[in-house]
Amino acid sequence: MNDKIVMPVWTFGLFIVIMNTTMFNVSIPGIIEDLHITADLASWIISSYSIGYALSTVIYSRLSDTIPIRRLLAVGLTILGLSSVIGLVARDFSTLLTARILQSAGAGAMAGLGLVLASRYIPGERRGRAIAIISMGSAMAFGLGPIVGGLISEYFGWNGLFAVTLLVLAILPVLLRLLPRENPQPGRFDLAGAALTVVNAASLLLAVTQKSVVWLLIGVVSLAAHVWHLRRSPHPFINPELLHRPGYRKLLVVGFCVLVVNLGNLFLMPLVLAGVFDQSPMTIGLMLAPGAILSATLTRFVGAWIDRYGSVRFLMIGHGLLAAVAAVYWAGLSSSPYLILLGYLFFSPAISAAITSLNNETSLGLPKHLIGSGMGLMQLVQFFGGSVSVAACGLLLEYQSHLPPVLAFRHVYGLLFLLVLCSFGFLLWYKLSSTAKREVSHT
Repeated sequence: MNDKIVMPVWTFGLFIVIMNTTMFNVSIPGIIEDLHITADLASWIISSYSIGYALSTVIYSRLSDTIPIRRLLAVGLTILGLSSVIGLVARDFSTLLTARILQSAGAGAMAGLGLVLASRYIPGERRGRAIAIISMGSAMAFGLGPIVGGLISEYFGWNGLFAVTLLVLAILPVLLRLLPRENPQPGRFDLAGAALTVVNAASLLLAVTQKSVVWLLIGVVSLAAHVWHLRRSPHPFINPELLHRPGYRKLLVVGFCVLVVNLGNLFLMPLVLAGVFDQSPMTIGLMLAPGAILSATLTRFVGAWIDRYGSVRFLMIGHGLLAAVAAVYWAGLSSSPYLILLGYLFFSPAISAAITSLNNETSLGLPKHLIGSGMGLMQLVQFFGGSVSVAACGLLLEYQSHLPPVLAFRHVYGLLFLLVLCSFGFLLWYKLSSTAKREVSHT
């Protein structure tokens, strides 16, 4: 496989898929007005895509252990393209929501299979650069999504956003030609385990977003049923061998925390700029764009540095920068809107380096037969953390509605700062345990 061509093309597809999340954030007011729905109902346009995207990501990753990547990609992008056509002509809420759910079912192929592809076919000494290219697409999508969404919504309406995702159909024949041909591998797909994983994630997310005790109980019961299933199934969807690897478990915690901090900050920054400094949506997008562009520019160098100096070192550097930015936002949030711009110039490259390093370190620590399930579970945990983060930050702000907005935002940023420190503690524990294991093996 020529990864110098495949990975940039793949990254473009991932850029479109992830931007499909952030584009719709700025279109929600227009959708509420056009379809005459409540804000609570409109929030499902975002949350349904996020939940479905997270779950389909791990399913595609797990299926790649037995089904060729080319076949899975063809199915995923075809679903994404056809559902985008439905969204283009949607005129009511039920059709719009159906299109978004179907989009999420196809979109997970790009994220889920991208890391599997890099981990399976790119040698370890060059893998950091390949994963960094994928991270570059994610960083650009988070930064440019609100700008692109604002422009399209303003001039073409919210239906026009679905035209952007149709672009993935243009890269499908290119990737099908370039990707390696694989033979189907013997194995069984644990349908019951996959269904339980979907129920686990969805019910817990709904418990947070809807503040529902009923959904929380459903989540707890489904988790207990899943544990029982893991002990009985000969080929479980979530491979228990992964959970018996102490290093992998620590990296899962780090991945969860990093995405909570990332999505939490991306949720809070526009609110601060709008609520505290009265900035327009377009201005907010323009203020966040430099950080995303800088992150994308530095990514190619970060990938090479990770390959040369190691993933853990850059994970620690990334955590240090994330902690510094969270502390600065916590201490000086009300001073100037340009503090947000300056902070994001450091935050965006730091989060990109941290996620790239984390995914690279995870892939290097997994044997080949666990790469599909291991990378899929890692991404599920990351996306779950991001989804929970947005809901939790919203709830925290709601509970502090009686306080001045600046003070409420500072409290939430203080919690994000503590979470970065917690994540750093697990990372340090991982580093120390890995070093001790290597010393034992040498002796």
